Amino acid sequence: MNGLVSIITPAYNSANFIAETIKSVQDQTYQNWEMLIVDDGSSDATEAIVLSFLEKDNRIQFYKLESNSGPAVARNTAIEKAKGVYMTFIDADDIWFPTFIEKSIKTIQETETPFVFSSYKRSNEKLEFVYSDFIVPQKVSYSDILKSNSISCLTSFIDIKALGKKYMPLIRKRQDMGLWLNYLKVIPYAYGIQETQAIYRIRQNSLSRKKSDLIKYQWQFYREVEKLNIFKAIYYMTHWMYRGFMKYRN
Repeated sequence: MNGLVSIITPAYNSANFIAETIKSVQDQTYQNWEMLIVDDGSSDATEAIVLSFLEKDNRIQFYKLESNSGPAVARNTAIEKAKGVYMTFIDADDIWFPTFIEKSIKTIQETETPFVFSSYKRSNEKLEFVYSDFIVPQKVSYSDILKSNSISCLTSFIDIKALGKKYMPLIRKRQDMGLWLNYLKVIPYAYGIQETQAIYRIRQNSLSRKKSDLIKYQWQFYREVEKLNIFKAIYYMTHWMYRGFMKYRN
């Protein structure tokens, strides 16, 4: 087991949480990594907190965008600078379990699948587990992700030596889904690890939790990003709405 792991972290006004995120990376059993943190125009103490870690750990890199440009731009900035054999993502309010990187690399090597992802726990901002664990399917294809995006940025892990670098579409939402689909156009499936390896912190003000305009964004994604015809878009939209309800019903 070897190879540099590039960890992509966008940050926007994350002063309350980013120290926990960085510590969870530093606590990994696998230590050959670089963490590329891109500040997306924060107005709080995010930069100062990151710099305090950087002074003691040269594996952490910090970049600051001149203005708030959205998570796709922040992540793509880091992807461009990444030097690793593997690429993975963690947002500035989430937490990995110590074995996340080690388990992900081991699974890639054992299954010979260059794209893997893990199950995770779901908490509120206080790390109280208000939802049941999200257990991922063992395999997902391009069509599966169109029906329901079961791959979280938090636990995605990609062998970019095998698959190359790809970038997120420059859209406000669903940019991660767009990246997964780009990879799944060239490989038959991504492999899911059923064991929970992280904690996804659900914040009240997060884009993913505002339901009022999600249907509009999802429809635009099918039609404008993936270029699906209207019949396929309706088919996948129906699946997405049902599975989205089931995902957060408890």
